[in-house]
This record gives sequence, C-alpha cells and structure tokens, in this order.
Amino acid sequence: MNENRGSIIAAALILIGFGIVAFLMPRIMLWVANFSAAAAGVVAAVFVAAFFLVFWLRARSQRRKEK
Repeated sequence: MNENRGSIIAAALILIGFGIVAFLMPRIMLWVANFSAAAAGVVAAVFVAAFFLVFWLRARSQRRKEK
C-alpha cells in the first residue's frame, strides 16, 4: 500500500493542478486572443497535450524504476 500511496498523491496533485488551470483556461484564452486568435488555439492545444504528456512521462519513469 505504501508504494501506491506516492503514486496516488502525485496523480491527485497533477489532477488538481490541471483542474485549476482548466478552470482559468477561458480567461487565459481570452487574454491571449487579444493578441492573436491562433495563439489562443495553440495555448489550448498545448494545455491538452501537456495533460497527456505529464502522465506519459510519469508512467515512463515508473517503468524505469521497476527494472
């Protein structure tokens, strides 16, 4: 159980962090859209890609620790 506890805490912190950014995303996109609509789209795409990238990197790190 102790081995899973760290993973659970890390996943929870990541989800909370992304949740906060997702909550603020409309404001961020409107602010960026004042400069460029295309840049606002890129910001949204980077946010979605970063969500998956963080969990992919975490899984990759965990696999290396198991070897």
